[in-house]
Amino acid sequence: MFNDIGALELVTLVVLAVLVFGPDKLPKVIQDVTRTIRKIREFSDSAKQDIRQELGPEFKDFEFEDLNPRTFIRKQLDNDELGLKELRNGFDLKKEMAEVTDAVHGRDSDSSSSKSSGSSGGGRIDMSKKPEESGQAGKPADDRPPYDADAT
Repeated sequence: MFNDIGALELVTLVVLAVLVFGPDKLPKVIQDVTRTIRKIREFSDSAKQDIRQELGPEFKDFEFEDLNPRTFIRKQLDNDELGLKELRNGFDLKKEMAEVTDAVHGRDSDSSSSKSSGSSGGGRIDMSKKPEESGQAGKPADDRPPYDADAT
């Protein structure tokens, strides 16, 4: 229950309890706390038994710990009926992101590592040029595509 409490934290809690409750009342407080924890566990166990009885024999192997999302996912990954480990190991996020970046910048993903730093723009569009300068003099500047009612 308290697996993540270290020795220093435990000593700090004991010293704090002695200071707050005093050495005379501390044993009674500890008894009250342990009694309360015991009652909560009994209540929880009886509630689990009632739920198992209500669910019936179909759910005899049902574990309440499976309701924790981390436990559920861990069991599903260990089970691996769907081949999730193979999918997870076959997916390289850095490679996929590099390919997407290269595609956005118009570069070939195979030759992007072999290009030198002095190469051309690599398919980049110069947005500072006006349409007349970029060879689109016959096209009006605010020519918009036609409105498509089905697309909206």
